[in-house]
Amino acid sequence: MRRSGERRMGSLKRAWPAAALAAAVAAAFGLAATSGAEAQAANDVGAPAAAVQTAPAKAPDTRTANAAPWAGIGRPATRSEIQAWDIDVRADFKGLPPGSGSVEAGERVWEEKCAICHGTFGESNEVFTPIVGGTTKEDIESGHVANLKRTDFPQRSTMMKLSQVSTLWDYIRRAMPWNAPKSLSTDEVYAVTAYILNLADVVPADYVLSDRNIVDVQKRLPNRSGMTFYEPLWRVDGKPDVQGDACMSGCRTDPARLAAAGLPEHARDAHGNLMAQNRIVGPVRGADTTRPPRTDLDGAQVAALAEATMLASIPHQRKPEDLAREANCMACHAVDAKMVGPSFRDVGAKYRGRPGVTEMLVGRVKNGTSGAWGDVPMPANAAIADDDIRVIVNWILEDRQ
Repeated sequence: MRRSGERRMGSLKRAWPAAALAAAVAAAFGLAATSGAEAQAANDVGAPAAAVQTAPAKAPDTRTANAAPWAGIGRPATRSEIQAWDIDVRADFKGLPPGSGSVEAGERVWEEKCAICHGTFGESNEVFTPIVGGTTKEDIESGHVANLKRTDFPQRSTMMKLSQVSTLWDYIRRAMPWNAPKSLSTDEVYAVTAYILNLADVVPADYVLSDRNIVDVQKRLPNRSGMTFYEPLWRVDGKPDVQGDACMSGCRTDPARLAAAGLPEHARDAHGNLMAQNRIVGPVRGADTTRPPRTDLDGAQVAALAEATMLASIPHQRKPEDLAREANCMACHAVDAKMVGPSFRDVGAKYRGRPGVTEMLVGRVKNGTSGAWGDVPMPANAAIADDDIRVIVNWILEDRQ
């Protein structure tokens, strides 16, 4: 369930892990954190960083010093920090930024950044399920997609299930393109959304989608009336949709029991290292499945993880592995195992020693390719600097025998 911006701002006050990491990074690099009021003042009036005075050091509170490793550190988020994080677009279009984009402009963006995974007309299912298909003009009139009731219909596309155009707009803005999320401008998001809607016959080919007419488009979505409203989920005192009878008091928390409840050892790394496969966007981090599960995290470990994250963002100190992870190469490739794409070991073995192979692979990584390792295409990576791609390619070509 999507939460409003106001509820998110309230929950942010309880998000101590993020504050702990920020303070740990500052401590690791000898940086002085400003107080919340001073940081806010600098942000609001545009004061230069040098003019902001650091907060005086405070003696640790002996009552809370031993309560948790993060006690007494961190600062309140500034208004601009909250605004940069709180970018959701609600079903009533609150949060939608002003802008516009035509179907024609969306087709150009689509061909450059989207078609390699989704197909020219949004019909491809080679990488993801189809975006367009399965809807009719009758569905647009009724607001219900008839094919959703068919048990013999082969596949549900995005446009078949979509009930709110704000959801489509918001997802494109946050997560697309796959290899460079949040890189599209606001107008490009409008344009790509308009192109998808045109493919589904929701808007005509000469349509220009904007924040002013998107409400009208909502009235033409094929499945706009296909939602099921479950009121208890919206009521604080309502009956939950899931019932549990298990006793929730006096629970055992010994390590042996916790280990038994997790994945068996042979399955933990069955799909490669999950930590290496996560896109570096937002706070989500995958578990390092090459190591046993962690049972605790003390203050020193928090600081070490924060320092490692900061070091990974400094260009001259990043290792090839870090560059590959940051560029989302690890989402489809592993060093020693085949995933969606071939392993780096196999790529190196195939191309190592060929004349001009480095520049050839740099071009493939940058512009995308298909057919070299099967039917699944590799999307373009135009947002990565050529020098960074070259470092990654040279690392892949190293002899790992």
